[in-house]
Amino acid sequence: MNIRTAGCVLFRSRCLTRDVLTAVRHINDQTVPDPEKTRFIPAPTSKYDWIGPPDRLSNLRPIIYHIPENETQLEMKLRHLRQETEDWNHDFWTRQNITFGKEKEKYIQSQLKAKGLSERDENGRKRNLTSEDMAAFYKRFLDKNYMKHSAYNKEWYRRNFTITALMARVTLYNFLKTITGQRRSKGKPNTMSK
Repeated sequence: MNIRTAGCVLFRSRCLTRDVLTAVRHINDQTVPDPEKTRFIPAPTSKYDWIGPPDRLSNLRPIIYHIPENETQLEMKLRHLRQETEDWNHDFWTRQNITFGKEKEKYIQSQLKAKGLSERDENGRKRNLTSEDMAAFYKRFLDKNYMKHSAYNKEWYRRNFTITALMARVTLYNFLKTITGQRRSKGKPNTMSK
């Protein structure tokens, strides 16, 4: 594993740990997840991106992007944008899922209370609401968060279009380099005009 890869992995794991711990502080009845269990590190000889297990809060799989030995400026820009987009996506869904869970619990409690039922049945099992009762909650939650989801979708499309355009530029650059017979130098990364 080269130094840049190790630095990226260490920085990323610290950011993920900080974000998870910050998000968990807002949850009343959950314990703090062990950051050691959420971290994964690819083998030093790996030449591929690594995808980890789903995060407990965002339900998204973290990705550690491979850093080529002679990464060009354009490739670095693409990798950073992909990482930044993944982090943005993770933050959004962590906050959204925490909010959803809290509001869902409040709704269930209020509905059970309105029906004169306790949280647990005679056998000690947690009571559930019917599909129709929960459908009302889901609709209300989606209606309430419509503008937030709309803004998220617009930003998501904008980011992914930019990533796709950068991928096309990187592919074209590598194709042209292959055709012309250029090779990457071992000392300095190649740069391409922006």
